[in-house]
Amino acid sequence: MGSRAATTWRLAGCSGRGVLRDAARRRGSSLRGGGERAASLSELLQSSVGDEEPGEGEAAGGRREQRSPREGTVLLFPGQGSQFVGMGRGLLRYPGVRDMYRLAEKVLGYDLLSLCLEGPRAELDRTRHCQPAVFVASLAAVEKLNHLQPKVVESCVAAAGYSVGEFAALVFAGAMDFAEALCAVKVRAEAMQAAAEAVPSGMLSVIGRREANYKYACLEARRHCESLGIDSPVCEVSNYLFPDSRVIAGHIQALEFLQENASKFYFTRTKMLPVSGAFHTRLMEPAVEPLAEVLKSIEIQKPLICVYSNVDSKKYMHSKHIQKLLVKQLVSPVLWEQTMHSIYQRKQGMEFPYTYEVGPGKQLGAVLRKCNLKAWRQYSHVGVTEEEEEFCH
Repeated sequence: MGSRAATTWRLAGCSGRGVLRDAARRRGSSLRGGGERAASLSELLQSSVGDEEPGEGEAAGGRREQRSPREGTVLLFPGQGSQFVGMGRGLLRYPGVRDMYRLAEKVLGYDLLSLCLEGPRAELDRTRHCQPAVFVASLAAVEKLNHLQPKVVESCVAAAGYSVGEFAALVFAGAMDFAEALCAVKVRAEAMQAAAEAVPSGMLSVIGRREANYKYACLEARRHCESLGIDSPVCEVSNYLFPDSRVIAGHIQALEFLQENASKFYFTRTKMLPVSGAFHTRLMEPAVEPLAEVLKSIEIQKPLICVYSNVDSKKYMHSKHIQKLLVKQLVSPVLWEQTMHSIYQRKQGMEFPYTYEVGPGKQLGAVLRKCNLKAWRQYSHVGVTEEEEEFCH
């Protein structure tokens, strides 16, 4: 099953939690097609994205009933942490992109385009701003891809998004309306920021040796917190990135304990991430109800292509399934490594599809390289700046 990119956008009102039942729904629209941990993925993988040979995947867009895996493409949508000042400048020339940012300004109540282009960085990096920014920029990158290589979009058979990127993936797949999804992202981002500010917490990126036992390390860290008088301390794996790489989130005291005892737990590298809270843990429970309410008010349909959930790394099956897991995602670890295995699992000798990361940053490509080198060889990035006019491999 393929999909086709769209330039048709309709405004759905958004105030507070937003009631979008009166929004006009795209029927048969061509747009099927998006993170928490802000800079964490970027920080963790900065050294992984080195000088790479230029290249451009040539995805065949045939619609034959039986076709080579190379004729079906996969789109990956980044999450929070991939944002940077200046993103989107290279997208404004493509049809529909300026309309997307105009619509975003009406939904969000502030000039998202100016914030993306001019900053200041501190404001763009705030959870309430960077989630909508990455969401819109990623779908704008789809418009670029559709303009330059429409067959890539037409032949897309699967999509996945990292945390907030999952919303963009669902919009791309025709499961949600752009404006309605953006309103949900707005509510989500604001609620997550509020939850993060309520408890001193954070996130710690960890590279461990093979004998590292992350669950045991987290248990010891929680016991340490209890000895300090902290009730019901939180310390758990919140992101599975690639083999031997995890992000652990929870109370600050727990993370500091892990850093101080890194050698005991066979951690070869630890780095506190510049984020305000323990995303994808139960410390995000205050954000659950606001997101659940806004998702009840919008129309969700079964995706037209396969979209994989962060919660269980499996395909979304129907609208209720989407609604339930998007809420659960807030307090559940992101199973990105497992999702990569689900998408690219195939029989020995079978070809891998061309993969396109659409949006700011190349972090998901770096993760793919760590998870599946053969699949990564068919990877391209669709950038969001003027300097990234050509797709880079």
